[in-house]
Amino acid sequence: MMTGNGVERTSRAVATRQLIIETAERLFAERGVTAVSNRQVSEAAGQGNNTAVGYHFGGKADLVRAIVRDRHQRVEHLREETLAQVRGSVTVRDWVAALVLPTTRHLADSGSPTWFARFAAQAATEPAFAAMITEEALNSPALNEIRTGLDACLPQLPRSVRQQRAEMARTLMVHTVADRERALADGTEPSAESWDAAAHGLIDALTGMWTAPVTPLH
Repeated sequence: MMTGNGVERTSRAVATRQLIIETAERLFAERGVTAVSNRQVSEAAGQGNNTAVGYHFGGKADLVRAIVRDRHQRVEHLREETLAQVRGSVTVRDWVAALVLPTTRHLADSGSPTWFARFAAQAATEPAFAAMITEEALNSPALNEIRTGLDACLPQLPRSVRQQRAEMARTLMVHTVADRERALADGTEPSAESWDAAAHGLIDALTGMWTAPVTPLH
């Protein structure tokens, strides 16, 4: 049985881990993942021990994974809610909306400033971290079902085209959302007046991309 002191130490450790995750997310978003050291994260998080990141997480890759998992856990219930609304649909736009809306709604609900969209965009520029984000996303049952539902609406697309458009969609989603988050943080006027407007503009664009004709190559 854990004693009172043991419970208190565990609670402090959990709080410290969360503080480091949130601090690292902000620094990585603002400066880039590779430009920020574990020591800088520890100092910015107010940890007297400059090896706090290593103690709680290990290497930088482990810290990046922890940030991704923390955010995915927060977004997952929104994915499940959206999935419940579109399950059984044969309309491409419905499934595209299910991909986009959970993230934009999470950011809207979080208030401003937020950092996750810019963090994801920064991590996406580093192959190892980009692969990690993709790997973590594949652990989401709701996201996998959404992707399957979208594929079922597009049986006419060859596999190579489907793969190419999936990559294009991922890039457009990551950077469009990051650009709006950056504008809000900088105090400049974003192109869309709200997260909802940004989401629906992105959904329209992605739907057009997914349903565009395929030019045959000779």
